[in-house]
Amino acid sequence: MSAAPPHVLIIGAGTGGLCLAHGLRRAGISVAVYERHRDRAEGLLGYRVGIGPTGSRALRECLPPELFATFLATCARPPHYFNVVTQGLRQTASFPLRPSADPVRTEHSVARMVLRQVLLTGLEDVVQFDKTFTRYEQRDDGTVTAHFADGTSATGDLLVAADGTHSAVRRQYLPHAVTRDAGTINIATRIPLTPHTRGLIPERVQQGISLIFGVGGMMGVLHVMEFKWDAERAIKPGVSEPDAALLRDWPGLAHDTTTDNINLIIWSAANRFPADIMERRGEDLVQVALDLTSNWHPHLRELLAHADPASALPIKVSTSEPVPPWKSSTVTMLGDAIHTMTPGRGVGANTALRDARLLCAQLSRATAGDKTLLQAVADYEAVMAPYGFARVAESLNRSGTSGDDRMYRPVVGRLALLGARGYFGVTSRVPRLRRRFVDDFHTYEGDRD
Repeated sequence: MSAAPPHVLIIGAGTGGLCLAHGLRRAGISVAVYERHRDRAEGLLGYRVGIGPTGSRALRECLPPELFATFLATCARPPHYFNVVTQGLRQTASFPLRPSADPVRTEHSVARMVLRQVLLTGLEDVVQFDKTFTRYEQRDDGTVTAHFADGTSATGDLLVAADGTHSAVRRQYLPHAVTRDAGTINIATRIPLTPHTRGLIPERVQQGISLIFGVGGMMGVLHVMEFKWDAERAIKPGVSEPDAALLRDWPGLAHDTTTDNINLIIWSAANRFPADIMERRGEDLVQVALDLTSNWHPHLRELLAHADPASALPIKVSTSEPVPPWKSSTVTMLGDAIHTMTPGRGVGANTALRDARLLCAQLSRATAGDKTLLQAVADYEAVMAPYGFARVAESLNRSGTSGDDRMYRPVVGRLALLGARGYFGVTSRVPRLRRRFVDDFHTYEGDRD
């Protein structure tokens, strides 16, 4: 006999929270999402995220079929290479990535804001904006009430924290579950893609994801994002008719300003940056990036000089400290709210989507009467926490993601840089090692379920 479907409150309209909302709605489970931003166009969501098979599988299972097709149509052109270059744009290594006709078993280049608009589609009656969560109360009748800064509240059977690295829900629920600075800072920039800016970068860099190993411990990543629409939101020639039809009917295109661009992100140990870097914005922040890359190739510096000042953003990289198992209740967490990780492995969004898929499946079983709501939450957390914190550790151990990495040390840093470049160079030139590297790249992106 089926149990009464629970009403689920989700705090945060990020990637994981919105994917969960779609999945619950498809399963016939009542859900409401509360987002602190004032509207669907606000928020730090403009940069690239790689959605691998783990994330695509979750999206396919949780989203309505037509919306999953819209997700695929809104992805940027996929990368054809993983490149390693020097600060002088000299190629150290280039690995051809495997193409795939399977929409799930591939790497998708996605703009965060575009993905957000896709996930908000069809949830207009579910998502409430301008709702800043302040605290919750767990009641004797088994319900939980969320309170918001505007004086309102909402009551449901389960509260899901999907409110990111600085989760207010986590601070109340697991005050001992803390994040710490990884010791590195990024400056993210977005450069309009024009014939001139395209001409500043080599063909293989245009066609791939490129890691920049610079001397002096200054790192970077560059990727070109090309979409199926132009700056006027007109569908480009050559787009298939099914994709063109999906895009013409998709309301999200009217809410987003993302067009073809070059993402160029630089990073290093935090002590390399001005003390007030997190308060810098606009042209001032772009100038900091230029000052820090004075020995980079003139073409890379010209790209930075062409960056949209409004897009420039400082990011202090954080990482979660693992916590021992906790007693499950009517509050749970997903994504960065519980396992914030560095971008070292590029799987943060995929892990949040995996969380959403798993939690949705468990809550569906509870609704079907196979288990209680609390048992469903406990079973979700028993699986989520180990793989989530494993991804945290793996991302932190990636070269250059921790401020303690020897890459940033004055003397041994030079040797570490030469070692890293040498590793990629040899690996790319030895067929057996190259195949293993590409296999590992694709395996890590998706075969971890």
